[in-house]
Amino acid sequence: MRPRTKILAQALLLGSFLLFLLASTVSLLAQDQEKVELKIQLPKPMFIGTPRNIKTPNLEPVTGKPRGPFYVPKGTELVSLKKPVTSSDPQPVIGELSYVTDGEKSGEDGYFVELGPGPQWVQIDLKAPYLIQAIVVWHYHSQARVYRDVIVQVSEDKDFVNGVVTLFNNDHDNSSGLGAGRDKEYIETNEGKLIDGKGTRARYVRLWSNGNTANDMNHYVEVEVYALPVK
Repeated sequence: MRPRTKILAQALLLGSFLLFLLASTVSLLAQDQEKVELKIQLPKPMFIGTPRNIKTPNLEPVTGKPRGPFYVPKGTELVSLKKPVTSSDPQPVIGELSYVTDGEKSGEDGYFVELGPGPQWVQIDLKAPYLIQAIVVWHYHSQARVYRDVIVQVSEDKDFVNGVVTLFNNDHDNSSGLGAGRDKEYIETNEGKLIDGKGTRARYVRLWSNGNTANDMNHYVEVEVYALPVK
C-alpha cells in the first residue's frame, strides 16, 4: 500500500471510531435526559431525632439526613394504588389488607394492617406486567423500629414458584428460610424504604417481614410500586 493511501485509510478508520464514540456519548446523554426525579408524597413525620436504643447486628448507618433523589425513566407512574392485596395471614389482627394500597400513609392509628407473628408476606397484584422501577414500603412509622427479615420479591407467577426476582433482602442469617441477604436493616421513618426495581418485568410484588424490634407482629401502612407499562 502506498504511503498516501495508507494514511488515508488510517484517517478514515480514526474518523469512523470518533463518529462511533460521539454517537455513543449522545446516546448516553439522551438516556440521562430521559430520567426524571421520582416524586414521592411523604406523610408527616411522627417522631424527631435519632433513635439511640435500637440494637441490631445488621443496621445501616443512621445519618439523620433526608434521602437523596432517585431517578426513574420518564413516564414512570404509580401502578399499585387500589390494586388487590393478598397475604399469608388472610385474617389480619388489626385493619384490612386493602390498607396496603389505599394511598393513606399516615402513621396514626387506623392506617395500618397488623399481621400475626413469624414470617409473613403481603402480595400485590398489579393486574398486568410492568417494568418495575421503584418500590416504597412503609411498615409502621409512628415510632422508631426495625423490621426483621425484610424481603421484597417480584414475579409474573402469582405463586412465586417460577421467575422469582429478589430486589431486596436483609435477612442476614436466613432466619426466614428464603436465603441469606446482603442488604442492611433500617429504621422506619416517614420516608419509607425505597427499593430499586431495576426495570424488572413483573406482575406480582411480594413483601416479607418477620416481626420487629418492638414486638413480634408484622405491619404495613402502605406500599407503592412505580413502573412503566410493558410495550
